[in-house]
Amino acid sequence: MARVLVVGSGIAGLVAAIRASERHEVVVVTKDVLGQSNTRYAQGGIAGVMFEDDRVEDHVRDTLLAGAGLCDEAAVRVLCTEGPERIRELIAFGVAFDRDGEQFAKGLEAAHSYPRVLHAGGDATGAAIETALVRTLGARGVPVLEHTVLLDLDLRDGVAVGAHLWSAERGHVTLPADHIVLATGGVGQLYPFTTNPSVATGDGAAVALRAGAVLADVEFVQFHPTALTTRERFLVSEAVRGEGAVLRDAAGQRFMQLLHPDAELAPRDVVARGIAQAMAAQGGRPVTLDATALGAERLAERFPGIDAHVRASGVDWSTTPVEVAPAAHYWMGGVATDLDGRTTVPGLYAIGEVARTGVHGANRLASNSLLEGAVFAVRAVAAIDECGSGGPVAGRPVLGSVTIDLESTATALDGTTSAAPPFSRQALHDLMWRHAGLVRNASGLTEAQATLAGWTMRSAARPDEPDTLSAVEDRNLLLLARAVVAAALQRTESRGAHARDDHPAIDVAAARPISVTLAPALAPPPSSPPPLPLLNGSVLSPC
Repeated sequence: MARVLVVGSGIAGLVAAIRASERHEVVVVTKDVLGQSNTRYAQGGIAGVMFEDDRVEDHVRDTLLAGAGLCDEAAVRVLCTEGPERIRELIAFGVAFDRDGEQFAKGLEAAHSYPRVLHAGGDATGAAIETALVRTLGARGVPVLEHTVLLDLDLRDGVAVGAHLWSAERGHVTLPADHIVLATGGVGQLYPFTTNPSVATGDGAAVALRAGAVLADVEFVQFHPTALTTRERFLVSEAVRGEGAVLRDAAGQRFMQLLHPDAELAPRDVVARGIAQAMAAQGGRPVTLDATALGAERLAERFPGIDAHVRASGVDWSTTPVEVAPAAHYWMGGVATDLDGRTTVPGLYAIGEVARTGVHGANRLASNSLLEGAVFAVRAVAAIDECGSGGPVAGRPVLGSVTIDLESTATALDGTTSAAPPFSRQALHDLMWRHAGLVRNASGLTEAQATLAGWTMRSAARPDEPDTLSAVEDRNLLLLARAVVAAALQRTESRGAHARDDHPAIDVAAARPISVTLAPALAPPPSSPPPLPLLNGSVLSPC
């Protein structure tokens, strides 16, 4: 029996904790209350080959096409092959997916060639999954530390042997563990407009980076095309467009069919940039999502949560198109792992949105994220089972790395730091939206890089109040902003969710991931056993 620490409580973390509790001593740490995660807000669904006339090969093909040449095909095949069994396990845990008579109701979402997306409660799939998993975890008696944030890993000779945690109630504590599983979600809070909850500040990725882990594909941030323009940027699921809703400009004209043969059901990056282009042409005014053809009864039946929210905002969307705009939604990049969730730091695993498994490439296929969380959670626990209490032994990344130096300053980049505004979360949001958002270029990214370098970790952490959650989050967001900008600057092409107006075409020679590490002097030394190559360009040794 090994000590397993799971950090995060979305689908990936909960599935891992439930599976690991069968053989190991497990503790779950979550920054908010149990059940508060990106999973809870997932309206879309979970994609899987659950119908006789669908094929795994078709799901593989759709995923590879959406990933724009950067998916690891082996990881995609794992996802699509093992996904149906993971969905059946969710059903066994109590998730009641919607049915159409005797079979599951079929849902079509963008870039899928077949309506293979399952939903629960219409547009409450994530909440249904989260509820079932939280109930199962409670029945297993797994201890949970709520309102507790991961500060850093406890490292000994480059091996993760525990975690430094902080909470307002307990202060600083160190929890020993044989295996640490990061399931902390993405980086939506890098941006002012995001569909993610406030806890999505990239904590796990930043902690892994500081511990010497390799990150990859960090430049690829997916912007969901259709978020309401209200303050909370409530997401209007892609499934609404799958049911027949269309996008219109200020003149009431459709525009997506001029940009892509699949129109409103084109890949998300295409639709998001199409909306941004239309908004720019009309002075920044939002476009509208016209779902009036569906009618009030169908909208309320199929999308009860969205229907209630839109109506609460004062709009009857069965008769009036609703204003929408893009918002940061999902991070395709993250901590580089192998097919079993192992990172390049011994004893550390990453699953779910915090991980770069190679499944998503440059652009995530709709409704693959919940599936990825479940599939790779089970594989990570299987790897832990095989290793016992020893943990994996990891090596160092090779080839194509961007080096991030935490102590760098804007002077090294631009000769002066005087032009940089004081650090604040709002200043970071404005900078990232302006220069590392939907469309990027060398001039803006270089300016962003200089400004980010001028904001030291000390200014972000606010040393006058070091034990606040916002200080911890600011430190992590600043580090990851530097990583995103550095990788985006190096990727001199447009591919998937990464668009550069100074390099608008795909560069065939650039079809490989960009890895990000800390400066060698700041990262722990590699372990001594000879490494084995990984698909993503990093290296890993077996247990």
